[in-house]
This record gives sequence, structure tokens and C-alpha cells, in this order.
Amino acid sequence: MSKISFALALSVATIASGFFLAACENTTTTNNTATNTASPVADSTTANAKGLKIGSLLPTTGDLASIGQQMVGSVPLLVETVNACGGVNGEPVTLVQVDDQTDPKAGAAGMTKLATLDKVAGVVGSFASSVSTAAISVAVPNKVMLISPGSTSPIFTEKAQKGDFKSFWARTAPPDTYQALALAQLAKKKGFKRVSTVVINNDYGVGFEKAFVKTFEELGGTVINKDKPVRYDPKAQTFDTEATATFAGKPDAVLAVMYAETGSLFLKAAYQQGVTKGVKIMLTDGVKSDTFPEQVGKSSDGKYILSGAIGTVPGSSGKGLEALNKLWKEKKGGVPGEYAPQAWDAAALLVLAAQSAKENTGVGIASNIREVSAGTGTEVSDVCEGLKLLKEGKKINYQGASGDVDVDANGDVIGTYDVWTVEDNGKIKVIDKVSPQ
Repeated sequence: MSKISFALALSVATIASGFFLAACENTTTTNNTATNTASPVADSTTANAKGLKIGSLLPTTGDLASIGQQMVGSVPLLVETVNACGGVNGEPVTLVQVDDQTDPKAGAAGMTKLATLDKVAGVVGSFASSVSTAAISVAVPNKVMLISPGSTSPIFTEKAQKGDFKSFWARTAPPDTYQALALAQLAKKKGFKRVSTVVINNDYGVGFEKAFVKTFEELGGTVINKDKPVRYDPKAQTFDTEATATFAGKPDAVLAVMYAETGSLFLKAAYQQGVTKGVKIMLTDGVKSDTFPEQVGKSSDGKYILSGAIGTVPGSSGKGLEALNKLWKEKKGGVPGEYAPQAWDAAALLVLAAQSAKENTGVGIASNIREVSAGTGTEVSDVCEGLKLLKEGKKINYQGASGDVDVDANGDVIGTYDVWTVEDNGKIKVIDKVSPQ
């Protein structure tokens, strides 16, 4: 969808014509193992009318496509698994998938479609914090439960504390207040005393920057561009000025909070200016994909520009991870990519909460998320086992693939972080773990 307006997303005439559907989404209706994209209007709105209907709002295109494409397979795999063991509340689960294009306008339009046309009870999404901000403004008034597998901005905690979300929000990745602490601790451990920051100018980047500055200073470090932070335009294509400003003052390290598409252009521009020599690059989850070092490119001597860079990403070490890895290998080959476990857990919480509520509504899901994720019931990591116990009237405490996913009153979870680096051959390798406690 090319920048379709939010108002147009609501147009009855547009929806009726089918143009809106064709332009903005990739719709998949999952009923047991059947998938059909040929007739999205009829299938997504009429199939399984009595059963639980959920959606996904994740980026398969745009600035976060390299990570979005790794996680998007989790939700249909979860739905297929659930339907194979009896579904939810006695009926199969239906899934409608939408590509949010890493764009807040497309995300708002997609969420509007899911809430008002498809009438889903819950949605897995989005990934970008800016897109989730747009989507949650649609989800709350429509009483749709939104669970993000990766929107980590601290802004969501602040808004939840104010009651803005009315319990229709949660996430299975911890907020950046924790990741910023993890990176600040890592920077101190590496002996960095003077650090500069550059961030993408959106909820994710600015929220991370503020949390890192606060934490790094508390640990005795100095952020040398604190008073003149570098925040780049997400739609920019050239970054020479921003690169010069970021590396001015010869910092020990630069914290770069960015997305892959624009981030690769920024780091390449900085290298071409010759300002990266002797400066350690610290990265975050927004760029951790196997393709990112290649996107940034190689130096004149054939070495990867990012060789030696270090970063953090929310880890996946939950009790259900081994089973997910095995299932993924059987169904798809290989192993789940970044945030795939968090997406799996988000979908699992939607179906478990609906079963706990004994109703397929957003209100029912929202009121039972904490009951199934952080309650006093039997610990289960298998979603089918959890559904079975809930059907028997018993309580559960879901232990996910990404972690314990104990959702608190603000919709947050606490996690551990993997420390990763870029090797000389351009491969990304996890080298350590850090727990921001």
C-alpha cells in the first residue's frame, strides 16, 4: 500500500471494492493446516465464524523487512499447531496476516482492517515501536488485544502506567530500559569511557537513547554528544552530516540505534568519511540479521566494515525453545530467526488467554493475559498442554520459547540479552549473555 491514508482505510467503498485488501495485505486464513490466499475477503471474514480469529501485523517489507521476514512464520505455525490439537473453545483458530511495511500509516490502516473488517480478537504485532504506537490507537477503542513481539520503546510502559491502553497491550520482548542497561553495562565492561550516540528519530530510537544516556552516566561514563544528540530521519537516504556529527570528538565507541536499511547507509557513509577508525561500534536488536554486515559492505582491503562491532538483542532461552526449534526444523528447515520465539509466544498467549476466558473476544483475552502468563497455575511450555489444562478448568503459568513471559501490570516482561559480534568473515556470532538486573 503506497501511503494510503488512515481515513481511506476506513472507507466503506474502498473496502467493498477489494482494492484496499489487494493493496495493503498478505492475507492468510489458517484452518487446521489449510492456507488460502486466493479469495481473502470471503475466507478471512466467513471462515470459522464461531471460532477465535487473530491477526498478525508484522513487517515483511520496509526498513525492518530483514528481521520481520524471520519472525513472520511463527504465528501461522502456532495456529497450525493449536488447530491440530483441537483449537480454542472447541473451534479452529483463524489467522489473517498483514504486512505493516515498517510504516506507521500502513500499520494504522492494517490494524483498522483487522479490527473493523476482519473483526479479530487479538493481534500479534507490530515490531517497530512507531508502528505499534499507530496500531494501538486503533486496537484500544475496538477492544482488540495487541501483543508485540518486539516493540521495545519505554514509552509503552509510561502510557500503560497512565491507563492509556486499558489492558489491551502487552509485549513478549522486554522494554529498552532493560536493553539500554545491558548495553551500558557492556560498554563499561569493555572500558569505554566516552561514547557518542546516533539513533533513528522515532519512538524506538529516541526512547533507547534517553535510557542509555541515563544509565551510562550512572555507571560513570560520559555521552559526549548528550546536549546535541544525533537523531536521523527514518526516510533519509544520505547521512554525511549526521555521520560527521556522531563521530566528532573522537569517542571510544558509538552507540548506533537504527534499522537495517537506513542504518547500513549511515555506517557506510561514516566509513567512507574515514571517521570510524579506532572507534568501536555498538549496535542493537534493530539491525541484528545475517544480511546486515553485507548491506554495510566491505573496506578496500576486502574486510567487512562492521568487523568487530558488538551489540545486544533480547535472548531466547525459555523452556519451550527446544520444542519450537524442533518443530521449526521439521516444518520449515533450519532454526527460528530473530524474534521468532517472541512472535510464537505472543500468539500462544492470545490463544491461551481466550481459552482461559472461555470466550473468543478481545475483552476476554485482555482480562486473562496475566492469569495465563504470570499466575500461580501449573507451569507449561507446550501450548497444547496448556489448552488441555484450561479446558479442564485448571490454571496454568505459560513458560514460553523466548522466556518465562511473565507479563506485568504494564504489559512488560523482563528478559536476558544475547551479546553478539560481527566476525571478520561477516558472520554474526553470539558470544555472551547479560542480565540487566
